[in-house]
Amino acid sequence: MREKYPVDFLCRLMDVNRSGYYKWRQRKGTLNRYEQNRIVLTELLRTAHEKHPSHGYHRLALDVSSETGWVFSHNLAHKCCKAAGIRSKARKRRYQRPGEEHVLFANEVKGRWNATQPLQLVVSDMTMFKVGNTYWEWTILLDTFNNEILAHSVTSQTGNNKPYYHCLDELKKRMNKREEQTSQVVLHTDQGAVYSSRAFCQAHLDYNILRSMSRGGTPTDNPIIEALNGWMKEELYLDFDLAHTEDVPALLKVYVQYFNNNRPAAALGYKSPVQYRTERGFL
Repeated sequence: MREKYPVDFLCRLMDVNRSGYYKWRQRKGTLNRYEQNRIVLTELLRTAHEKHPSHGYHRLALDVSSETGWVFSHNLAHKCCKAAGIRSKARKRRYQRPGEEHVLFANEVKGRWNATQPLQLVVSDMTMFKVGNTYWEWTILLDTFNNEILAHSVTSQTGNNKPYYHCLDELKKRMNKREEQTSQVVLHTDQGAVYSSRAFCQAHLDYNILRSMSRGGTPTDNPIIEALNGWMKEELYLDFDLAHTEDVPALLKVYVQYFNNNRPAAALGYKSPVQYRTERGFL
């Protein structure tokens, strides 16, 4: 059209600056700075995804930002991941109907997960995973104030109750160390056989611990540790290659150190549990 009509006339007709038109012609077919940065960001997100396949775009964006210092929105990270087909490989969970209250220990929490200091509301659970031909039972004790793993123990002997008591002993040691601990510690669990046993109850009889239990078959009554159990297993298999390790206890020890000190959590403002705790003045 510019061969039939003067360029100046066409620019005035389309309300386009003439110098801008010639600049557009000069850079036509080349990517601008924003498009180039988007390509680089996508590759960085892809690299982070290969390292941590369980991470969603929020965590991937935080990984890239921490490593490179780039400042960009999570919305941009989502667009880049969507265009590149980058998705978390973690499985989704299904809803289950609630069960009945325990006959001895009621649910004292009832959705009030609002701990204001460490060792105020502690939860425990056992999760199972398979490595090779062996099934392992991993018992965890978690502080809901900052989602820090206070204690953990693993065994390959099905039905072994020693990990439960090990975690309980660690809780009692922490209570003894905290001289300023005057409030009652709420210990919330499911209705597992060990947690419901008389021996387990007598093991903390002399401590200021209030027992609380989820309704039967209702993991949503203990959502923090139930959700983290799923995420931790996904990370262990996808990011730490749990399926091919020759030393499960050693790998879990390394993972717990990573979880407490380096793993950013969205619920904590993308801080690690230890960082969140120390920044609020609790040693």
